Amino acid sequence: MLEMKNLEVTYSDILVVVRGVSLQVGDGQVVALLGSNGAGKSTLLKAISGMLSFELGKVTEGSINYNEERIDGLAPPNIVSKGIFQVFEGRPVCEHLTVEENLLIGAYSRKDREEISHDLEMVYDYFPVLNRLKGRTAGYISGGERQMLVVGRGLLAKPSLLLLDEPTLGLSPIIVEEFFHVLKRLNTEHNIAVLLVEQNVTAALSQASYGYVMENGRVVLDGASDDLMKNEDIREFYLGLGKTGRRSYKDVKHYKRRKRWLG
Repeated sequence: MLEMKNLEVTYSDILVVVRGVSLQVGDGQVVALLGSNGAGKSTLLKAISGMLSFELGKVTEGSINYNEERIDGLAPPNIVSKGIFQVFEGRPVCEHLTVEENLLIGAYSRKDREEISHDLEMVYDYFPVLNRLKGRTAGYISGGERQMLVVGRGLLAKPSLLLLDEPTLGLSPIIVEEFFHVLKRLNTEHNIAVLLVEQNVTAALSQASYGYVMENGRVVLDGASDDLMKNEDIREFYLGLGKTGRRSYKDVKHYKRRKRWLG
């Protein structure tokens, strides 16, 4: 479905943030994109959704193909119309509009009004709290409710590929568990593919069938989720687990990554 080949992204014609990245997302597949802050994960999502131009960024090498059609360089509305929708980090909503009005923004470009009503009820089925809050001004709902709202808004765009950027950041464990339960339902019941950027490595790999790890703008490791969970480097750098079990903060702080990891 999505294929990225040797992608390079540059900001202001000076700063190269993504360097020769290649990855794939198959039809209906959930893929995790892992890495520390500043690795280039969010930039990669913006390259796919066409949002780089708003930050003086652009694809300078390589290509992005979706369903065998090249999409890098297309305007964001055209990319949305092809079935790709990005849910941004930070849970941005139109705070002065109601919850339901925010949801309907996701269906702005659609013309099938009856189907929109059906999909709105589908969102309320997945996120019952939004049904209870549909008349509430969005600026007054909680962080967890906002996350449900921005995902629900994405679903109203009827995507076949959902780009999720740090969807569980700052949420309570109960809300995180509920969110990933809904994500699993969306994937299995509607065959929606997902490219998931997530700091919670364990949760991300439990949802995904495949994963990529980025460092300094490059993919340094990729593989099946089960294999990544067993990988010594993943356990060391992201789960805080070594051969002798969980390490102290002092040990991790002074730990220097092996040269083979930095590649």
